Amino acid sequence: MAVHAHPDDESSKGAATMARYVADGCEVRVVSCTGGERGDVLNPALQQDPEILRDMPEVRRREMAAAQHILGVGHTWLGFVDSGLPEGDPLPPLPPGCFGLEPVEVTTEALVRVIREFRPHVLTTYDERGGYPHPDHVMCHTVSMAAFGAAGDPTAFPHAGEPWQPLKLYYNQSHSKALLLAYHEALEAEGLESPYAEWLKSWEDRAPRTVTTRVSCADYFALRDRALLAHATQVDPDGSWFKVPLAMRQRVWPTEDFELALSYVPVSMPEDDLFAGLGTLDDADKADTMARAGELGIAYDGTDPTGPADPADPADPAQPEEGGER
Repeated sequence: MAVHAHPDDESSKGAATMARYVADGCEVRVVSCTGGERGDVLNPALQQDPEILRDMPEVRRREMAAAQHILGVGHTWLGFVDSGLPEGDPLPPLPPGCFGLEPVEVTTEALVRVIREFRPHVLTTYDERGGYPHPDHVMCHTVSMAAFGAAGDPTAFPHAGEPWQPLKLYYNQSHSKALLLAYHEALEAEGLESPYAEWLKSWEDRAPRTVTTRVSCADYFALRDRALLAHATQVDPDGSWFKVPLAMRQRVWPTEDFELALSYVPVSMPEDDLFAGLGTLDDADKADTMARAGELGIAYDGTDPTGPADPADPADPAQPEEGGER
């Protein structure tokens, strides 16, 4: 289960990994916490489209349905309202009734219901920074962590379904300075113009994250591109992401990267599979038994000194990823 803030986030963060697992026979569910109602139109060709200006929520629902079909995943709208990205100095207050201001117990219960209904073994979400400081991304982290902790607790939200404990939780870490630097150097080596030169010069370095898990999924990058382009209001097809040829992306960085935050099963680092430690699809019954058992002990909490695989610079907090809302 991949928990995201807005429609389009699922296609820019972990989409090729999801497509690979679908092809392997896994069930995958995307949860969109909000409808992306307050997102700007980032595609210059569509900025004056009257239908979009009239009914952005419906347009974004259609875009999400198209991306879902391309990736082959299931999808659930959690039902909360986009907070928008506040701008200015000082920042204006968030709009009343938005996701970023909802009581955490309300949003947590909503996600717990979906977890208990779908019963995932693995959950992915954002780290505590949200990837970049959009209030919905930060809230998505908060709610995901709370729901991960509550879903297996029979005393928490007892009316929200039978307890089910996801066994591993990951943060998406596929957008990093290291990735963009690799693309930049590969473009220049082939005599191509890089769209990342000025971005890299102004990058605000922060403490590196630990990438524990690199999932090989280059064969699904083209599918990821199609899913991202399905969010036509949010993606400029002539933008920086698509300046890097597909074959170059597949060669230079053939993985999507994750940070294991919590695990109820023993782990060995580095990983190349989000389901590492859970056995094969044929062993799913054993994982199901664990998820229902209750009283499980944390085997890994992100601080095991034997665990770190390799550091990666986090995404520049001032820059949303491709497809990110503004």
